[in-house]
Amino acid sequence: MTDRSDVLIIGGSIAGVRTAEGLRRLSFEGSITILEEGSDLPYDRPALSKQILTGGGSDESVMLRSQADLDKARIELRRGCRGVGLDVDARTVRLADGAVIGYSDLVVATGSAPRRLPAAPARPGVHYLRTLRDALNLRDAIDAPARVVIVGAGFIGSEVAAAAAVRSASVTVVEPYAFPLSRVLGDLVGKRLARLHESMGVQLVLGRSVSDVGDDGPGGRRVVLDDGTTLDCDVVVVGIGAIPNTAWLAESGLDVADGVVCDEFCRASAPHVFAAGDVARWPNALYDEPMRIEHWTNAVEQAGVVAWNIVHPDSPRAYSPVPYVWSDQYGSRLQIVGRPRAEDEVRIVLDDAAGDGLVALYVRDGGLAGAFALNAPSQLLALRRSLAARTPLDEIMATFED
Repeated sequence: MTDRSDVLIIGGSIAGVRTAEGLRRLSFEGSITILEEGSDLPYDRPALSKQILTGGGSDESVMLRSQADLDKARIELRRGCRGVGLDVDARTVRLADGAVIGYSDLVVATGSAPRRLPAAPARPGVHYLRTLRDALNLRDAIDAPARVVIVGAGFIGSEVAAAAAVRSASVTVVEPYAFPLSRVLGDLVGKRLARLHESMGVQLVLGRSVSDVGDDGPGGRRVVLDDGTTLDCDVVVVGIGAIPNTAWLAESGLDVADGVVCDEFCRASAPHVFAAGDVARWPNALYDEPMRIEHWTNAVEQAGVVAWNIVHPDSPRAYSPVPYVWSDQYGSRLQIVGRPRAEDEVRIVLDDAAGDGLVALYVRDGGLAGAFALNAPSQLLALRRSLAARTPLDEIMATFED
């Protein structure tokens, strides 16, 4: 027997929960069911590295909604339910336990999973950060003084480094690019971020990759780099990006290419199917390019658009945001807006004498493509508004010259 829901949401993280709540705010009266693979109530994933690892948050503090909140909103959450197949013609989702659930509209919000390093499968002493349990296990591992090697100097790796530096005897970060985040922000800003890490006692091993992680080092782990260098440690953390959770859609007929391919209204390639959050790839008209964004702000904003387009199919809204992401490291706030690229022209428009504030503009084809700010939140907010309004570059530059 096939169970049914008016709106079925696959994935109970921020995109899924906010879609459901958005529907209720728009006076949607039909049934809403969220299927979540994990056993926990919905929780905020950015808080795992920003709060849980730093000791500033508890299990309860990162929860998005309580069961009472969900009940009040008439949102049914089914935990421990994993989708394994989708039939877009029958409008049904098949679960791992064999159950089948039908839908009138489907929202794929399955998020992403950590990209695995072949040389470092997850096992005792080797950590990946994605779930609440991952964060709690890693916090326990770094609570006592330990030698920690982190593979990857992106946002996750850098936030783990900041948390571990407070607790551990030594922290080493291995990064294949010349500087942290230089793949996106270029070497000029990346060099500044390297200084931030090193000022807190973190050792950076740059321009190197990991070829092997063994169990024979003093303390239990030995990380071998591509040049033969070995790093003995107690804890290894891998943060080398994420991949969208789309394997379960392989035989669905949906267009899937580094995410669920959508149109500008977040509609997938089959009728009555939408996608939101990390798993969605859609054309952003503001930048005239397709994009998939793995950040909290995008998940929240995209969920609101998906909810509107389900309720108002005859007057859909296109989703064309200015991408935004932030990171907290060593007491500093790092923020990026737009679509900066390492090859862009970089203009430093604010650099305070103390060295703890920075604003860099990324110029492409004569206009502002993106910006980076270190401890300059008000300037960054203004730049996001300028990007949305397509303010001419000379006007933006004038605001920093006054």
